[in-house]
Amino acid sequence: MSDGTITTNRKARYEYFIEDTLEAGIELKGAEVKSLRDYQASIAEAYAATEGGQVWLHGMHIAPYQPAADQNLDPYRRRKLLLRKAQIRRLERQIRQKGYTLIPLKLYFNKRGYAKVELGVCRGKRQYDKREAIKEREFQRRADRAVSEHQRRQ
Repeated sequence: MSDGTITTNRKARYEYFIEDTLEAGIELKGAEVKSLRDYQASIAEAYAATEGGQVWLHGMHIAPYQPAADQNLDPYRRRKLLLRKAQIRRLERQIRQKGYTLIPLKLYFNKRGYAKVELGVCRGKRQYDKREAIKEREFQRRADRAVSEHQRRQ
């Protein structure tokens, strides 16, 4: 992936309405960065929570880096997210509302080579909202297909 993207949480856009997004740094230890550079991470089941004035990422999996097997940590350990105090306070206010949660949407390396996570302040979708999203997606696919076929005939 040429833009620095390590992994994305595709399921999040289906399961949640994304109200707001925010970029945060991740406090990594040992060979975790090398595992990320090998694209050995998953954020599919991850979520973020605020505890004691800090934001922590739970459930993110970073596979152990084999050449550094003697110093590998728990792949599912919670990881501290690096944010400013004002950003943390804003996030706490947003997720205090009923039904809102912090979900990691994308894990990537920025231009300077630092590992970053894009967090989304999300509200869960109901089943009928998901069906609506599927209908819209199918309609868009049909419309795009019709346009491309029309252009091909000309």
